Order: sequence, then structure tokens, then C-alpha cells
Amino acid sequence: MSDNILIKVNDLKKHYREGTIHALDGVDMEISRGEVIVIIGPSGSGKSTFLRSLNLLELPTSGEIIFDGEDINAPHVNINKHRQKMGMVFQHFNLFPNMTVLRNMTLGPQKLLHKSKEEAEKKARELLERVGLSDRADAYPSQLSGGQKQRIAIVRALCMEPDVMLFDEPTSALDPEMVGEVLDVMKELAHEGMTMVVVTHEMGFAREVGSRVVFMDGGKIIEEGTPADIFDHPQSDRLKNFLAKVL
Repeated sequence: MSDNILIKVNDLKKHYREGTIHALDGVDMEISRGEVIVIIGPSGSGKSTFLRSLNLLELPTSGEIIFDGEDINAPHVNINKHRQKMGMVFQHFNLFPNMTVLRNMTLGPQKLLHKSKEEAEKKARELLERVGLSDRADAYPSQLSGGQKQRIAIVRALCMEPDVMLFDEPTSALDPEMVGEVLDVMKELAHEGMTMVVVTHEMGFAREVGSRVVFMDGGKIIEEGTPADIFDHPQSDRLKNFLAKVL
């Protein structure tokens, strides 16, 4: 496997209800360092199942996920060790409501990376500054807007110094006027070379930021290519129909 490939997925399958539902039906993908993969498709197409399988939040029925040279879907793998290198940002923030923003951000680095309180707080404050929220360090999640919570969720993941960031529809729970502030942070990360896999309905983001766009339907990858390939020259009728509805 080339040194530049961070994640290689081979024939990934996820079946439910004794095999009658194929949420993932043989997905293959290579993700190189520094790539921004944007996954689009209709609801129920397997996008989020695929994303959540990458760090085993969903346990695949079969297939390989080679991350940093090791098949993390193999038995007896220490998945928690690998998850530390995969930042995950969900639709619904998942911040600890009883902790301040700063504590939300420093808990993981102190407990898992064994950083000192001072070191963890220094990094957290630098990241808060970067997303324009340095004045919210001592606030609690209930005192933040949705857009602020999601920006905090992103920088909390960055505190763990991940190799890849996974975003599961990070703007879909936000009011429309807050979407831009979250996408701006994600664009900045992409420009800095962070490897990202993003499931989203934001076609403008996919076109502008994606190095590769992947269209899924029925648990399979139907088409993939550059944003220009996918949006300007779709090949399959299924993708053409989808774009006609969303653009």
C-alpha cells in the first residue's frame, strides 16, 4: 500500500435483519493523505453507515478497513487506539453539557494523550481563537448557538491531533444562517491539508472544497470523480436524477 494512502477500504458490507437489508454492498475506496472526500447521495444510500464504519461506530458485516497499515476490522484490534487518530464530528455536536467549552476540549488530550492541563489548555485556547470563539472558553454548551456548538465540536476533535477528520452531515441540524460559519472552518481545514471525509447535503461545499466527490445509492458507490466530473458531466441516470432534485 502506498505511503500516501491513509485508509483503504476493501469490499465493505453491512447487512441488517439477517442479511435482508444491504446498507453497504461491497464498497471499495482509497483515501490519500490530504484528500477531501465528499460523499453525497439520497437518504438511506449508505453514506453515514459508510462513514461510521470507518471508525467502527458501525461494525461492518465483512470487508477490510486498512487504516495506517492495519486492518481495524480484524478481531482483537485495539480500536480505541486508532479512534484517537480519527476525529469525528456528528450532526448533533455531542458536547458534554455539564462541562465548560474548555473542559470539553481538554478532557480527551489529558486522559488519552496524557497531556498536562497547561499544555491541553494552551492548545484548546489556540484553536478557539482560530474559530473566533476565544471568549466562549468558560461558557457551557447550553449558552451557545448551534453554529458555535458545531465549531466547538470541530476544534474539540482537532485537540486530539487526528490524522483524518470524519464529518457526518455536520450542518444538517443547523439553522440556515449558521451553516456558513461551520463550512468556513471546514474549508480552512481543507486548505491546510487535513485529510477529511465529509457526508453532506451542501453541494456548494462539495463542488468548492472536495478533491473527490463520491455519489452513493443503495449501499454502493455509483459514481466518483472530481467535482467537475460529478456536477458538470454526470454519467449515470441515477446521478443525473439526483442532481436535478438538489441543484
